[in-house]
Amino acid sequence: MIGAYRIEAYVIASADGMIADASGVQPASLQLDADRRHFENGLDQVDAVAHGRRSQEGHPNSAGRRRLIVTRGVAGLAPDPDNAKARLWNPGGASFEAACAALGLSSGTIAVIGGPQVYSLFLKLGYDLFRLSRAVKVRLPGGLPVFARETFAGDPEAALAAAGLKAGPTQWLDDEVSLTDWRRPQ
Repeated sequence: MIGAYRIEAYVIASADGMIADASGVQPASLQLDADRRHFENGLDQVDAVAHGRRSQEGHPNSAGRRRLIVTRGVAGLAPDPDNAKARLWNPGGASFEAACAALGLSSGTIAVIGGPQVYSLFLKLGYDLFRLSRAVKVRLPGGLPVFARETFAGDPEAALAAAGLKAGPTQWLDDEVSLTDWRRPQ
């Protein structure tokens, strides 16, 4: 928890730990129905979503969600000119709590949905739950890793373990997608 906020992350990575190809685009091979359903169901349960400027949801309920868009393009906090339910947030100029307050939240669950710099930022701030899906048949050599490359060379399991999270049992969403929940011990 960060103050009164529970922090959860959702990510799908390739078998080699990438969330996008070498050009920074999530390929269709990572857009799998079983994970999409898991992702959408999870986001429907949270109070707000945090992500970088390139990360998108594109799901039916996306427009209704409160969101923090992490960017260096503002000094601290600013309204998003394109979305009244979103705030632009520079963690170097405003605290996470102040950013949540700008969304009208004093507590709740925040879902982190990418990209690598945002996942890495919250790795330092502290996750309560990190939901790591793997597209076990997909490889993206030279792609974009879950965490910034300087964080355990992009190895998500090593980064999560080093941050003190513990892996639960791996579940299968279907024959192409595994899911491991990493939790902060109570």
